Amino acid sequence: MLICQMTDLHMRPPGKPANRVVETNVLTERAFRAVAAFTPRPDVVVITGDLTECGLDAEYANLAGLIRKFLPMPVFVIPGNHDRRGAFREGLAHLPGVTSDPHYVQYAVEDYPVRLVMLDSLVPGAGHGELNADQLTFLDRTLAAAPDKPTIVALHHPPFVCGIAHMDRINLRDRAAFAAVIAKHKQVERIICGHHHRPIVTRVAHAIASIAPSVAHQVELELDPHAKGAFLFEPPAYQLHCWTASDGIVSHTAYVEHYPGPYPFVNDPEYPGAAA
Repeated sequence: MLICQMTDLHMRPPGKPANRVVETNVLTERAFRAVAAFTPRPDVVVITGDLTECGLDAEYANLAGLIRKFLPMPVFVIPGNHDRRGAFREGLAHLPGVTSDPHYVQYAVEDYPVRLVMLDSLVPGAGHGELNADQLTFLDRTLAAAPDKPTIVALHHPPFVCGIAHMDRINLRDRAAFAAVIAKHKQVERIICGHHHRPIVTRVAHAIASIAPSVAHQVELELDPHAKGAFLFEPPAYQLHCWTASDGIVSHTAYVEHYPGPYPFVNDPEYPGAAA
């Protein structure tokens, strides 16, 4: 099974950039085209939050049109802090799972070799994320329902500290409660997130937890705790999580842009590994 994770699209109404300079609509379309053309084609696409910049109806309508036009595979989405839950649920109601819960965008995807559990960490009016007691109960109950199936848990806000101080201040609150639920369910192999606009990997309980880079702009890698934070135009990228029964989940970062190549490897006669 091949799972494509994209995140932090920050879609705008047609013709408007994000942060005055980021043409997120163009960058998202380029990313969708790249994913649709990838061989082998991903079985599913998971978009881990901040689908829009301001949660406007026009932004969701713009995104829905691009999904219909460019992504032929099932698309599973969750909101981030730049989204508005009501507009999200209304504008993307045609996507699987979005309105299956009466209050949150939370659901499980059961139809594949890897189970996907999608969580809604949005706190209206805030940049940080939370999972309240009811949401943690949903997570615990949902994971308990399939204890033997390899599982990926997806949410927007990372449940760990990464060292980029201005982003750590708005990550998932009460991370210990989340980790305690994950620790009970050994079938959870991965926790995948967005929000930080950088590729970052750590461990939460027994599971590997990772953040995917944005398909638009990236957050500056600044580990000075006093830095105010900024964004920059490092290459947009997405991640591919490949599951096989023999090796579990292996993840790759794929860049949206095309670069020179590919070129064949031509070894010099002096190459010491030639005999092998």
